[in-house]
Amino acid sequence: MSNLTKETPAVFEDFDTIIVEEEVHDLVVFNDDVNTFDHVIQTLIEVCKHTPEQAEQCTWIIHFKGKCSVKKGSWDELVPMRQAICDRGIQAEVI
Repeated sequence: MSNLTKETPAVFEDFDTIIVEEEVHDLVVFNDDVNTFDHVIQTLIEVCKHTPEQAEQCTWIIHFKGKCSVKKGSWDELVPMRQAICDRGIQAEVI
């Protein structure tokens, strides 16, 4: 018996691939002396879709450090969130 194997010819295809890397931004919320913890927590849950635990942790960071990046994403994704947070009287910026 013969142990002959057929070799598959290598096929190389030439593709022009365009990779578009979208810049990642931060949605930063700042501390103030006006808004309550509950208000900020509820805002982060509703606007940023945080879990209650995430929102509470971010709120404590905002309180103690003066600010917190609460969400990362594209500019187009974060700007409406920033506006919704600001509409609730909380200072925020997309950086």
